[in-house]
Amino acid sequence: MTDAALAFSGVTRRYGAVTALNGLSFDVRPGEMFGLIGPDGAGKTTTIRLACGLLTPDGGSVSILGRNPVSQHRAITSDVGYLSQRFSLYGDLTIDENIAFFAEIHGVRKYGAARDRLLDMTQLTAFRTRRADRLSGGMKQKLALACTLVHEPRVLLLDEPTTGVDPVSRREFWKLLSEFRSRGLTIVMATPYLDEAERCGRVALLHEGRLLALDEPSRLQDALAGQLLEVVVDAPRPPIDLLARVPGVRDVQSFGDRAHVRTSGDVAAMRRAVESALASAGLRVVDLRPIGASLEDVFIDLITGGPS
Repeated sequence: MTDAALAFSGVTRRYGAVTALNGLSFDVRPGEMFGLIGPDGAGKTTTIRLACGLLTPDGGSVSILGRNPVSQHRAITSDVGYLSQRFSLYGDLTIDENIAFFAEIHGVRKYGAARDRLLDMTQLTAFRTRRADRLSGGMKQKLALACTLVHEPRVLLLDEPTTGVDPVSRREFWKLLSEFRSRGLTIVMATPYLDEAERCGRVALLHEGRLLALDEPSRLQDALAGQLLEVVVDAPRPPIDLLARVPGVRDVQSFGDRAHVRTSGDVAAMRRAVESALASAGLRVVDLRPIGASLEDVFIDLITGGPS
């Protein structure tokens, strides 16, 4: 943990009677793309704010680049970039002027080369004289990222930066993050989007302030290998209650016109049992096959109690 870019050890944080984090422990390696994953209320934003030193833990300890982010806050500001959910750009300033403003806040005097490089990477060079209030949502996010990185931090903390951004802009944003990570930047990103989580080197799955799992996305998915069947029938929606009553079925989740059935027995035998139950109910099987687990399947499996 002493060599970690960010380390949480038994961290608890409360807001009155509400416990936002309950004994949270994890570490982020230097140069890693690390995801804090979970729904609203999971504790993601609290975790990011604790890492920034904007909040003080009620228990446990937080360390970023070997420093206490609260008591040594001034010492970490040059090494840490923070992009919040509501990052404030100045609408009456141009792209160039916004970046210059944030550079000067961080005490960066010769920022011209860094600004030009960031504008080139974010494909904003052609719009550098445009006011921020005339930018699209995706362009605003890219400008916010440039403002956050102009002082060349070693660790970047992102709190749901792609929420409300269109799919194309989300992909462009992730391409930028991958580029910055390849240059050695440590990135810690909070997101509710499980498809984004699969782009991270490791993820911490959070639920109601607790750590459910910490590992590489592929390893978490492999833990459910051979346990999932996807079911599609000749009906608008799959019969969830019927499938849940099949012996050996541990859980059923609906995904539009199909169901993911988590089993505890031999996949071939479970497939026959599910098919028989559907036939007995007068339903024709359109598709019934084993599938690999998504991170959404993993998350549901963990919050419903895992193996029985």
